[in-house]
Amino acid sequence: MTQLGLPDGIQACLFDLDGVVTKTAVVHAAAWKETFDAFLRDYEGAQGRPFDAAADYDEYVDGRPRADGVRAFLDSRGIHLPEGTPGDPPDARTVHGLGNRKNDLLLARIRTGGVEAYEGTLRYLEAVRAEGLRTAIVSSSANCRDVLRSVGAEHFFDVRIDGVVAAERNLPGKPHPDTFLAAARDLGVEASRAAVYEDALAGMDAGRAGGFGYVVGVDRVGQTDALYAHGASIVVKDLAELGGKP
Repeated sequence: MTQLGLPDGIQACLFDLDGVVTKTAVVHAAAWKETFDAFLRDYEGAQGRPFDAAADYDEYVDGRPRADGVRAFLDSRGIHLPEGTPGDPPDARTVHGLGNRKNDLLLARIRTGGVEAYEGTLRYLEAVRAEGLRTAIVSSSANCRDVLRSVGAEHFFDVRIDGVVAAERNLPGKPHPDTFLAAARDLGVEASRAAVYEDALAGMDAGRAGGFGYVVGVDRVGQTDALYAHGASIVVKDLAELGGKP
């Protein structure tokens, strides 16, 4: 293993954003809960079971593109809505309408509460760059660039594959491996020579399906066993545990 906690031969590191680089997972979960709870009250009435910001978030929406998360959660409740279009207003009772409502709430929370980065991840990124490894950020978020800029971390990454790029290239999101594979291709590295860093179960699935050389699970919420079950090579609570600068 190298000083970065990686197998010999790894040439590139592919990082998820929310929950790995930035502390935005809790903000996403809160925005999803506000969105779905309001919808469920309107759709099912007072007897509707609220969205669980821990269990439902981890199982159905974490790491997935926005519309995929809406579909997955509604399917779990036996609810089926029209797809609508990406330009639907946030009050439209469609898959895209709910997704746009969630995004509006997320942006409002980011503007009022700000975003923080994980210091251990920033130190690890500095060490990765110092060792000459290539880097990419791989996120389903369409707000990825703005979030990176808000924490001064955009310069750490050679390549960005986010929700905007995925839509432009028609790449399916996690748990499919396509966005990670695209990042590796853009870096000029084979998947077997790249490491994936993820906190979401869908991201673990993507890392395993893509045949990546190493898959690092980052456990922020006490799901170590699940991360291993979904394909993690190793699980840490913070990337500083892998090495790099103290």
